[in-house]
Amino acid sequence: MADVLLFHHIQGLTAGVRAFADAVRADGHTVHTPDLFGGRTFASIEEGFGFAQEVGFEELRARGLAVADDLGPDVVHAGMSFGVTIAQRLAQTRPGARGALLLHSCLPVTEVSDAWPAGVPVQVHGMEGDEFFDEDLPAARELAASTPTAELFVYPGEQHLFTDSSLDAHDPGAVALLLERVRAFLASV
Repeated sequence: MADVLLFHHIQGLTAGVRAFADAVRADGHTVHTPDLFGGRTFASIEEGFGFAQEVGFEELRARGLAVADDLGPDVVHAGMSFGVTIAQRLAQTRPGARGALLLHSCLPVTEVSDAWPAGVPVQVHGMEGDEFFDEDLPAARELAASTPTAELFVYPGEQHLFTDSSLDAHDPGAVALLLERVRAFLASV
């Protein structure tokens, strides 16, 4: 079973993020869901973004990196949108990372390090018409093309945080397929 460190999106550690983590836990995996916002959740991306600006993006990322310091090296780093900025950094820079799950976002690899680490598998998931993911799609395609252990999955639709069952953006059909792929990934790492 895998040890997964899942970072929430810009609206916080919502009930939908917790439900997603529970779905992964149901397969016997350990899923850590640190709350980088201190219990605060937001009704919109814009409100969450405003909070993150107020606190400071670097401060929030530092909180996430500190959580990882308390875990061993054999971790799958996962993130949803904003959380990808932390998960991807950890997967690319922490020795012993078992893998990465990048949901709704993907940074250019060179923003973090020179290259994706050899032997570290990664999955990137997003919707084809999502205005936020569209900005990240070139980086995701480049990662998938340049890294033999990378997979890119693009789902029909335009919702950004479609994995969060507590938001209007939730897409149960896409989530079912995504979870099937995530389960196969976690079983292989």
